[in-house]
Amino acid sequence: MTFLKNLALLALCSLSISTSYAALTIEVTGGTESALPVAVVPFAATAAPVDISSIVNADLERSGYFKMMAQQNMQSLPNSAAQVNYKEWQSLMQDYLVVGKVNNNGGQYDVQFQLLDVNKGGQMLGYKMSSSANDLRRTAHHISDLIFEKLTGKKSVFSGRIAYITSGGKQNHQLQVADADGFNPQTVASSREPLMSPAWSPDGKRLAYVSFERHSAAIYIQTLASGQRERVAEFPGINGAPSWSPDGTRLALTLSKDGSPDIFVLDLGSRSLTRLSKSTAIDTEPTWSPDGSAVVFTSDRGGKPQLYMVSSRGGDEKRITFSGDYNARASFSPDGRSLAMVHGGKGGYRIAVMDMASRSINVLTAGPSDESPSFAPNGTMILYASKKGGAGFLSAVSVDGKMQQKLQFTNGEVREPAWSPQ
Repeated sequence: MTFLKNLALLALCSLSISTSYAALTIEVTGGTESALPVAVVPFAATAAPVDISSIVNADLERSGYFKMMAQQNMQSLPNSAAQVNYKEWQSLMQDYLVVGKVNNNGGQYDVQFQLLDVNKGGQMLGYKMSSSANDLRRTAHHISDLIFEKLTGKKSVFSGRIAYITSGGKQNHQLQVADADGFNPQTVASSREPLMSPAWSPDGKRLAYVSFERHSAAIYIQTLASGQRERVAEFPGINGAPSWSPDGTRLALTLSKDGSPDIFVLDLGSRSLTRLSKSTAIDTEPTWSPDGSAVVFTSDRGGKPQLYMVSSRGGDEKRITFSGDYNARASFSPDGRSLAMVHGGKGGYRIAVMDMASRSINVLTAGPSDESPSFAPNGTMILYASKKGGAGFLSAVSVDGKMQQKLQFTNGEVREPAWSPQ
């Protein structure tokens, strides 16, 4: 049970979950019924350390919007529009074609690609860009973004990042940041004591998180570029669940300094506190509405965990979920129209989305141990943590529930994912 488990971790500082660094596998299940046929031809490359076309192909396939063509089914391998026989690709039932090349230019790499409309026989998109060896994966994700946005009209997220917590067998807990596909993991913080609740700043440059490294709960803010960090909350009792305001000037958090856990807002400039909830029950897991006007949080004041809303300036708290015995850990969609949550009932805990206008709830996942939902910055996907057979892994589901993907490390466990806002 996510709600009680997180409170127990904060109150008792007891955690033992196993994991480590390991290879990542991504399994895609399902997709949209109208998936577009796309062929990404292997790029012609001169001594490039990264296979850009393979990354682009994997990105597009993982989105669920495209049906990717296997290389072994390609009859030719053009690297420019001038080399393309459009009738050949029409006969292979492809709608779109991506071709390109990578040239080593004295340590810098010149990357060129074209997106072609097979049926119309012309170019839709074409770019030339330069990249260092270290930035080639980022360049590949940028190409994927350009293609995705051109073909779908939606903002893409391939160049984004995710944060998550891992824990080693020797009680070595780590906060890591990786590319959206799980590659290039970087350790932001490491401790023998538990780390919890990573939260991105709106500009994607800082992370707030909970650490028990001083043997009591404290909230830190860390700048990713420099590694500089600052302890911003270490009150007696629980200091937990930090959530950034949309303007990046405040944190909503859970504090029990006055007795029972309540929701407070911490002004990061003045360090003044504003109390938002007042209850003898457990109030926790705050999340801001995208316009900053309200905070949604989890409370068991009605007997079981449900979601409540309060103005970010304080005032009356209003219950907003009534379907199901358990609704917790809310996450707003970027447009504020939907709210992802952990929805509990018979058979376990699943990820669900509530329409904020109608209050109707749509369950997206099968469970039984799904938690920590986090919306992608384009609002099309929800990243969450799950567990099966004692192994923890990350998954993502489209907001209509039709596309699922699973990111699993070959050894160990990962939890509490958070998708960067940009």
